[in-house]
Amino acid sequence: MHIEVGVAKVAKYATSESGDTVEMIERPHGGLSIVLVDGQSSGRGAKIVSNIVARKAISLLGEGVRDGAAARAAHDYLRTHRSGRVSAELQIISVDLASRTLVVSRNAHCPAFVVRGIEVQTLDAESESIGIRVSTKPVIVELPIEAETYVVAASDGLLEAGIRHGRTLAVPTLLATLAARRLSAQGLADALLDAALAADDYRPGDDVSVVVAAVLPEDVPHGARRFTVSFPV
Repeated sequence: MHIEVGVAKVAKYATSESGDTVEMIERPHGGLSIVLVDGQSSGRGAKIVSNIVARKAISLLGEGVRDGAAARAAHDYLRTHRSGRVSAELQIISVDLASRTLVVSRNAHCPAFVVRGIEVQTLDAESESIGIRVSTKPVIVELPIEAETYVVAASDGLLEAGIRHGRTLAVPTLLATLAARRLSAQGLADALLDAALAADDYRPGDDVSVVVAAVLPEDVPHGARRFTVSFPV
């Protein structure tokens, strides 16, 4: 088996900078973690907030701090830094090779999704954004690492795509259809972003970010690791 991660994101229409931040880091005991942060509102102010949260979470995860503790610390840091007046939605997907589990941590109203075969599980237990309330904690789900598993997290730009035009994007149904094509992690992220853009007539009403972590059955020759980034300038 091998792990793939795919990310696709775009800023709100007519906004120069996305308020979402996505970062990834290797875990010191094996595996990796991907952090997705959606800062309150959009534009430059939201980007500053999401960067603050992402940097805090990533630095702690890289030091071996557990996901739940890293999420709580990021909450405490943002609440202290902005005096409880600014919120952010934080999601962490980890592939933990020490425990052989996929760990999904959510402080977001947006659900995450787990796809196995053509079955789609929606992780939508109620959770709160970070940065406001004192007692905020993440909702955490752990799953065994199994081949042909996709974990999908997204900002609300995906879930709410098309609403301004009287349309709804049925993400679980779309995922079941796309899963039958056995796409790569990047291919699935791109397909979801394309669907969101089409629903908004290619003028997204909010920042859209999609993160996909996939456990695929094929072995990688020589155990090689690869990392590719595509970034517009």
